[in-house]
Amino acid sequence: MEKILSEYLEKMEKYLRPVAVSERADIIKEIKSEMQELQGNGIPAEQIIERLGSPKDLAKAYLGDLLSKENKFSWNRFLTVCAFYSLVGFSGMIAIPCLAVIAIGFIVCGIATPLLMAAKMLDHIFAPGIPYMEHFGVWIGGGITLNPGAEFMISLVVGTLLCWGGLCAWKLLVLYCRKVSKAAGSLSISGK
Repeated sequence: MEKILSEYLEKMEKYLRPVAVSERADIIKEIKSEMQELQGNGIPAEQIIERLGSPKDLAKAYLGDLLSKENKFSWNRFLTVCAFYSLVGFSGMIAIPCLAVIAIGFIVCGIATPLLMAAKMLDHIFAPGIPYMEHFGVWIGGGITLNPGAEFMISLVVGTLLCWGGLCAWKLLVLYCRKVSKAAGSLSISGK
């Protein structure tokens, strides 16, 4: 393989470093085999590089494709989003971090809200005196207080809405990444 093609693969590997080693190896192997096939068809290395485009754009397309495979949340995918963010550019400087923070924040708060209110309700029923439980509750205003059972029921609804909002933010993040990765079609390796 010519030096220019080897250097291209090294740059691709650098841009794909945040991706899992097995997936990165598969991507590099796929690009390398396409390069070898194109070379076997008599296409010069410079034309192959021209056809592939910049390594950064091709890596961005692959990262976008990896993100769009699943809709479920996982820390591995979160790290892939961060890697994708580093390659996307200015538009991703706002959309990706905002949606990622909203998704994680809402999901964590959606889980914590009913758990904290359940602890307050149990503290009220069994009176073990858990510290700071008096600071948790549903504020209505006008000095109205609810009993811990009613607050727990409200927290279930609020927690559900927060989790739903977090999942919607995550889906918007994945949708955004899919839209950005449309470049994958125009950066097709084999021109198919």
